[in-house]
Amino acid sequence: MKNNAIRIGLFGFGTVGEGLYEVLKKATSAHAEIVKICVRDRNKKRSLPAEIFTYEPEDIFTDPDINLVVELIDDADASYAIVHRSLEAGKAVVSGNKKMLAYHIEELIELQEKTGTALLYDASACGSIPVIRNLEEYYDNDLLLSVKGILNGSSNFILSKIFNENKGYDEALKEAQDLGFAESNPTFDVDGFDSLFKLIIITVHAFGTYVHPDDVINYGISNLGEADIRYAREKGTRIKLLADVSKISDDKITLCVLPCFVPPDKYIYSVEDEFNGVVIKGECYDKQFMFGRGAGGFPTGSSVLSDITARSHDYRYEYKKRNQYRKMEYTTDVDIKLYVRYRDEADTALFRFKEVTERYYSKDYSFVVGVISLADLVAIKDELPKRNIFIAKMY
Repeated sequence: MKNNAIRIGLFGFGTVGEGLYEVLKKATSAHAEIVKICVRDRNKKRSLPAEIFTYEPEDIFTDPDINLVVELIDDADASYAIVHRSLEAGKAVVSGNKKMLAYHIEELIELQEKTGTALLYDASACGSIPVIRNLEEYYDNDLLLSVKGILNGSSNFILSKIFNENKGYDEALKEAQDLGFAESNPTFDVDGFDSLFKLIIITVHAFGTYVHPDDVINYGISNLGEADIRYAREKGTRIKLLADVSKISDDKITLCVLPCFVPPDKYIYSVEDEFNGVVIKGECYDKQFMFGRGAGGFPTGSSVLSDITARSHDYRYEYKKRNQYRKMEYTTDVDIKLYVRYRDEADTALFRFKEVTERYYSKDYSFVVGVISLADLVAIKDELPKRNIFIAKMY
């Protein structure tokens, strides 16, 4: 595709799709043009001429003039079908669907190898931050120790409003929804699923290992209460929803997505509003920090544009860690220090603490802080959302 104009078949024309269209108009040097857009709703009013739209996916798959498919839809199953069909048809693809990738990335890597096509998805991981390509190119060695940070701009916006403006959770969530940073059903963002799916993708490029999302603990901020906010302030910390993949031995890594009490001396303490922040740590280069907008049509559209222009130079992921280095094994055999706030004493029976370092009892709420095995936490992860509790990791 090098030095040729890129003719794009686009699936989806929501916030990110429209953002990409506007970004492409500004980026004249990209030599890329959206020539066809496939959408589902025939009755929705569009800002573009009707002739650019189609309602039949095959119009894109079979068009010989289209040399790049870009899919920016929310439905993970439909996204998978589009990406799979495009690669089989010999068309390179850019995708932003992190859930689809988190569940199907292994299969899609093999399909790329089989068909000689390419799938790029920097936009799926951290909005405007080019994490994946940096892990592929700059950190393409076995010195990496960890990748951790704020991967979801919506939840970070809510937490910023709570800690900086003393707003309640419900008020902060509504503001995020009004500004388009959170969906009407915010579960995907605030309960840590978005961060989890991004972490799965990042782990493939950071350590060459695929971990199934169902095997990793993710717990969000939807049960955050005044008592938890007060505790964080008393400790001089802020609560941030953090995703973390860390190397714990020469051949083992561990993953988690949990709210954390972050002290002021950490880079991510000062990451505010809809921004993401990622700290990459290595044996010889210590810590490096990446920062950028993680929510909104333009930031994500800009990241999609980066993938599009990369394809003009025939760029593809080489999956160097996966193909060239020793296989890293995922383990939950590691201890973490955990805060648990509860009202019903019976709920504490869920947690098999190895050591308790702090306890507080009152009529309205109680909490316990102690050391627990990550394996034990993963074992009860489906039960946690059913209880009137909030948990957070001590950073």
